[in-house]
Amino acid sequence: MPTGRLTGPAGSVRRIAAGSTLGCVLLAGALTGCGDGGGQDTGSSPRTGTPRTPNASSFSGELPSALASSASAAVSSASVSASAAASSASARASEFEASVEAETQRRNAAAEKELKKVHGRGNALAEVGMTGIPTAETGGVLAVRVTITNKTDSEASYAVQVDFKNADGKVVETRYTGAERLRPGKNEQPIVFSHQPPKPRLTPVLAKAQRY
Repeated sequence: MPTGRLTGPAGSVRRIAAGSTLGCVLLAGALTGCGDGGGQDTGSSPRTGTPRTPNASSFSGELPSALASSASAAVSSASVSASAAASSASARASEFEASVEAETQRRNAAAEKELKKVHGRGNALAEVGMTGIPTAETGGVLAVRVTITNKTDSEASYAVQVDFKNADGKVVETRYTGAERLRPGKNEQPIVFSHQPPKPRLTPVLAKAQRY
């Protein structure tokens, strides 16, 4: 009687087919397992997923708070540094101007002191010349450039007196200048300013020049 089991060639064929199918399933599983966790090179290029478009709703157009605070602090620090640098430069300029003014006043005082010892007009008139400076260049202030040239063979210092006279020839103002330790053949050109109003106009005159 037939029992449902196949024997003979037909049964052998079905068992072989079933075995082959099971083997393919097992082989496919093994290959998949090797590709995921085995770390072996299969010789094929890795597959990449389809790029995703970022969700626009996740961007606000502003820096995150921590970065924004850092950027704000950096800008503030830069502004403070720039302000400090400007203040420092201004302070240095003021100090320089003050030092120049102090040196000018010291030199002028030395020249005045030296000329008080001089009787007459001094021994260096031939070594001093004067040139007027246009008032357009001085803001309307009367000023002259005094050229002091050491025409001797030795180092020397000079004291110069400039008088400003009015139309009647009266001395309205006296200013002093000079040059110290001027080497032979060298010259200096200090500028003498009148502190009087531009009107009425005064005339600068070389009153004294002393080499010492």
